[in-house]
Amino acid sequence: MARAAMMPRSCASAGAKVVRATKFASARARAAGGCGVASRLPTSCASRSPLGGSRGPTSDVSVGTRRNLSACSQATATVSEVQRVLGIDLRGKKAFVAGVADDKGFGWAISKALAEAGCEIILGTWVPALKIFETSYRRGKFDESATLSDGTKMTFKHVYPMDAVFDTLADVPEEIRTNKRYEAADGDFSVAGVAKRVKEDYGNVDIIVHSLANGPEVQKPLLETSRHGYLSAVSASSYSFVSMVQHFGPLMNKGGAAISLTYLASERVIPGYGGGMSSAKAALESDTQVLAFEAGRKYGMRVNTISAGPLGSRAARAIGFIDDMINYSVANAPMEKELGANEVANVAAFLCSPLASAITGSCIYVDNGLNTMGLAMDSKALERDE
Repeated sequence: MARAAMMPRSCASAGAKVVRATKFASARARAAGGCGVASRLPTSCASRSPLGGSRGPTSDVSVGTRRNLSACSQATATVSEVQRVLGIDLRGKKAFVAGVADDKGFGWAISKALAEAGCEIILGTWVPALKIFETSYRRGKFDESATLSDGTKMTFKHVYPMDAVFDTLADVPEEIRTNKRYEAADGDFSVAGVAKRVKEDYGNVDIIVHSLANGPEVQKPLLETSRHGYLSAVSASSYSFVSMVQHFGPLMNKGGAAISLTYLASERVIPGYGGGMSSAKAALESDTQVLAFEAGRKYGMRVNTISAGPLGSRAARAIGFIDDMINYSVANAPMEKELGANEVANVAAFLCSPLASAITGSCIYVDNGLNTMGLAMDSKALERDE
């Protein structure tokens, strides 16, 4: 996967400004639907303002170490509206989703599914992509894809700059700290630093989502992959999940859930998916089982991963042949159709809900059944002369 995968739906109109919710607005939201999300308030309950303002969990927008992207809605959500799509109630829950920087990937889709269920969403976005993401959000570029089933817009309590290849700020090399691409970082953007900031700003969380992957040499065959490229892929794509569970585990409410995303290349050969990425996904799946035991005993949380089929996200296009992978899946999977990001997201929402309270340490395939096939239906070996 390309670095963009570490980056990662918005304003009521293309030119809408970000909303700062007042304490009164938050109280109105809790009274109306128990959600406390500014986007679900009538316009009269929140004032409009650009980014900036006071600190504190009751403020939906604040300066410096916190960013909030929130939108104004015309009607409050009801219980039936929140639950209509998924039938899952996550009102009052908070999710931290790492790896969202546009509206095309699994991270965005999972955030939306959780929001549909009433969950409050906090994002961790790759630092170099932060300004572009926030600008696109404010200008309404994600409005259509951010629209929930009840007509309101998905909003984020806060967007933190984050680079999950660094456990602590002390791990960040000087050349990264001084790099212009990291100017958007307004504080500690390491995993430990972001976890601390989330705790200070919002208290405990209930869900963590790892939608991160990066392999700088993903287009190289394994035989041509350098040690640096291989270890970088493992660091960004699998150890980053371990680090998130390490640092966010203490913040998790009992019964919480952690989700990551893997791929069939962990167990089958996918030529072209190189640079150590197949090894990184295999490690991620193995770590999921170990973390399920250790974090389950220590924090009372569940840990699962989803093996998703190919999706034409911006990050996946860095691999170079994602369209071929999608076409192959359509031709050979039991379900002859393209995979939708929402299909993966709905499973993620289920796994994060009390309905999945006995599921942990599992790898759930959401790939139209492609993983079950042992013979390619479009293989030339099956061709017959007329």
